Amino acid sequence: MKLETLGRHILIEYYNCDEEVLKSPELIEKHMNEAARIANATIVNSVFHHFNPYGVSGAVIISESHLAIHTWPEYGYASVDVFTCGDKINPWTAFDYLEKMFGASRSESIEVPRGMTEKIKKFHPNGEDLGKIVFKPDAE
Repeated sequence: MKLETLGRHILIEYYNCDEEVLKSPELIEKHMNEAARIANATIVNSVFHHFNPYGVSGAVIISESHLAIHTWPEYGYASVDVFTCGDKINPWTAFDYLEKMFGASRSESIEVPRGMTEKIKKFHPNGEDLGKIVFKPDAE
C-alpha cells in the first residue's frame, strides 16, 4: 500500500565537503537553484546570507515548497532540507546533484512524509465531505 501524502521532506547531512564551495554564497545559491530546477520544481524566489567570517544560510522558495541550507565551511559540513509537494518533483534528484556539487565524501539522509492524507478531513464550508485530499486541486 502506497502512503498517500501531500509532501516529501528530505533532511540531509553532507560531510567532508569542499570548504571553498561552502564559503561562497554565490556558489551555494547557484547550486541550490539548479538543484530545484533539475528536480523539476518551479522557483519563486531565493535568498541567501553570508555570515562573517564564514558560513551561508539560505532558501529557495518553490511553488511546491522549499529547499533550505546552512553551511559550516570550517567543518566541511552542510545541512540541507528539501521539501516538495506533488507528484512531478523528485527531491532525490536535488539530493544527488548537491552531493556532487558540494564534493561531499559522505552523506546521511532521511525522508519524512508530510501531510498524511488519511489524517486530513476536507470539508466544504457547508459541512459537506469533499472526499479525497489531493495536491493543488483544480479551482472550482
